[in-house]
Amino acid sequence: MKKQPAPEELIDFPCDYMFKAMGPNDPVFFSAVRSAVEKTVPVSLDAMKTRVSRTGKWASVSVVVRLHNFEQVKKIYADLREIEGIRFTL
Repeated sequence: MKKQPAPEELIDFPCDYMFKAMGPNDPVFFSAVRSAVEKTVPVSLDAMKTRVSRTGKWASVSVVVRLHNFEQVKKIYADLREIEGIRFTL
């Protein structure tokens, strides 16, 4: 049986990496996502995109940033999980 590669072996750094966070359709949520990512790397305004659900209650926020190592990936996901109201991250 083949050994599964570690997650950090699957990404060639440096690279552009997209984080997605789903939560309430609220500017406070959008700002919290941006702040969580900016704790680790800078985020330009054009790097963020939002998409509101059909009902308007929920939204997804996508943020594309340049990363240099897997530790940055882990740190950003940890910071995203701390956001109040967050439902999912991808």
